[in-house]
Amino acid sequence: MPLVRIALRQGKSSEYRRAVADAVHEALVEAIRIPPADRFQIITEHDSESLIYDPSYLGITRTDDLVIIQITMNVGRTLDLRKQLFARIAERLAQAVSLRKEDVLISLVEVAKENWSFGNGEAQYADK
Repeated sequence: MPLVRIALRQGKSSEYRRAVADAVHEALVEAIRIPPADRFQIITEHDSESLIYDPSYLGITRTDDLVIIQITMNVGRTLDLRKQLFARIAERLAQAVSLRKEDVLISLVEVAKENWSFGNGEAQYADK
């Protein structure tokens, strides 16, 4: 169950935001085979004072179109699968909204399954 946070610069259309969200979700389904209905996303928009980034860290040239994606998911996927996920997200965003791959920053946060509650104040995965 991934929880996806997507941060982007203020001023993008609702269609753009939805296309970004759809592209990220489709990449998760394709690359790491999450169930299609397993979709939980939070999109936030930020002005220039609230979305701060280095425009050339590690020699990658970034623009104000930068999209920062943080994915919290269960621990256990191989490095190869995680690399495939990174590549697929960048590809999908390039296709969906013509976002430059240089403007896609992704962070994975892996947690133990028992650290989720899907509702009712219960840890549904704790006993599995």
